[in-house]
Amino acid sequence: MVELKTLQDLSDRLAAVLPPGLGRVRDELRDNFRAVLQARLAELDLVTREQFDVQRALLAKSRQRLAQMEERLAALEARQKPR
Repeated sequence: MVELKTLQDLSDRLAAVLPPGLGRVRDELRDNFRAVLQARLAELDLVTREQFDVQRALLAKSRQRLAQMEERLAALEARQKPR
């Protein structure tokens, strides 16, 4: 999931582009930005980088194993063919 600090930094940047004369409204908008970003990102069903890397490693291992099994199957089929 996205870190709270990242959301806070992003909402601060969004608030920074607002005119400085807005004062307290600017602070409220920054808080609203953060809440909206957090709510929308929560709906996306994201995974952490660590979870992604684990799944990528499992997929690579599965692909390697599948390739090995395909080679073995081809060798077995080649031996079973009548001469």
